[in-house]
Amino acid sequence: MSLFLSTFVNRIDAKGRVSVPGAFRAALADRAAPGVSAGVVLMRSPVHAALEGFAPAMMDEIAARLDQFPLFSPEQDHLAAATFGECVALGFDAQGRIGLPAELAAHAQITDTVAFVGMGRKFQMWNPQRWSGQRDAASKAVKAQGLTLPKVP
Repeated sequence: MSLFLSTFVNRIDAKGRVSVPGAFRAALADRAAPGVSAGVVLMRSPVHAALEGFAPAMMDEIAARLDQFPLFSPEQDHLAAATFGECVALGFDAQGRIGLPAELAAHAQITDTVAFVGMGRKFQMWNPQRWSGQRDAASKAVKAQGLTLPKVP
């Protein structure tokens, strides 16, 4: 299964559309259910002034994780609202563009350009200047804390 790798910066046109990088569209297509056209699910990041992007199939995994909480528990309600209540499912036009909803762009302070940042099974969309600061902060944290990947069981 394809992963979301690398960082790309693309312009937003006058109609609020942005071309999703070809490598990301390929990863989304790879993750699409058989017979279903590729699309993308976007939501406000609960952690950063950025957007989170997923293949629609990833939402099933998120639902399964939420199902670990009792159905009407505060944890389940809050996380479901912050996840599913914030999602927007988008399709691609013939040129591989999506229309970036204004409220999502405002949350991420995205105006004329957007940085698409590969994060493995998901990607993020950032204001490029803010991403530069976040990238530097993440690199410093990895070094300062001696972070490494856990072993796979």
